[in-house]
Amino acid sequence: MSIIDNINKLFDHRIRLGIMSILMVNEKVNFKRLKELLEVTDGNLASHIKALEKAEYIIVEKSFIDRKPNTQYIATKLGRAEFKKHIEALEKIIKKQMK
Repeated sequence: MSIIDNINKLFDHRIRLGIMSILMVNEKVNFKRLKELLEVTDGNLASHIKALEKAEYIIVEKSFIDRKPNTQYIATKLGRAEFKKHIEALEKIIKKQMK
């Protein structure tokens, strides 16, 4: 098995990589905050969230705060494990290139 076998194509896009990076260090993050941190449009963010949700890497938690809808995102155990493998593979590639 080569190093690049652990590279996850789902994390190839910078927005999905950013979403997972943010969710790895925060228990949950709402849509507005993700949008601000990643500096993307609603539609762009929503499509990338859907891809991660479909892969079961994140879960969506909807609720109301003062009668206003609030959508939070949480990285799943599978999502955390896959992201960690992806980052470790990238680190191995970088280390190999620096030798």
